[in-house]
Amino acid sequence: MRYLWPAVGGAVALVLLTLIGVRLLGGGDDGPRPDQAQPGTVLLVPGYGGSRTALTRLAERLTAAGRTATVLTLPGDGTGPLEDQAETLDAAVRDATTAGAPSVDVIGYSAGGVVTRLWVDRHAGAERARRVVSLGSPLHGTRLAGLGARFGGARCPQACQELAPGSDVLDSIDGALPDGLPWLSIWTENDETVQPPDSARLDGAINLSLQSICPAARTAHSELPTDPYVTALVLDALGTAPLREPESCPASP
Repeated sequence: MRYLWPAVGGAVALVLLTLIGVRLLGGGDDGPRPDQAQPGTVLLVPGYGGSRTALTRLAERLTAAGRTATVLTLPGDGTGPLEDQAETLDAAVRDATTAGAPSVDVIGYSAGGVVTRLWVDRHAGAERARRVVSLGSPLHGTRLAGLGARFGGARCPQACQELAPGSDVLDSIDGALPDGLPWLSIWTENDETVQPPDSARLDGAINLSLQSICPAARTAHSELPTDPYVTALVLDALGTAPLREPESCPASP
């Protein structure tokens, strides 16, 4: 009998570890998902510094396509804690759904994609986001922020420090997306701000270098929200057809 208990205990531990492993590999979320056939409000999350200007034209294109699109105003100057910005996104999502939207689509530009990833992780975002598109987002950090965190002192405020590779914030979301959340991550190989550019890769997302389908594109980081190819990709990604990896360069919308 004394030999049985260790064996039983080991078997239970193995089952628990297996279940935990399955949950982690599956993204850690098995909640309900929004109806892909019913698009709701589009929320656009600005990048570091919080400027809404870069996303205004994209919001206008979405509005012209019949969508309700809102560019968020981030708290302070958009350089404070990324979690505070994720809470602002969460409040905007609650406002949209309270107003009758069946769900939201979220576009995160640059650090706005990291904010969106935080929101998904810490605010059950996969249960309310129908689809997500990130543009040039340093989901694994950027060397510029790393240099700023190391040598910049006060010139590298909290968001800058949190965007440094290996930061606690980035490490906390360095896992697979929840199952069933369609996410398209687009970046440009000509990115001068997010280095390396493929820091935008995200486990569980459709990962797309713009130049992989549009080799002639010379798009810079700051041009991603207004680039005609990117705009066409975003409009298509937020439609009702299943989200799939684009196979060719789109025509300008």
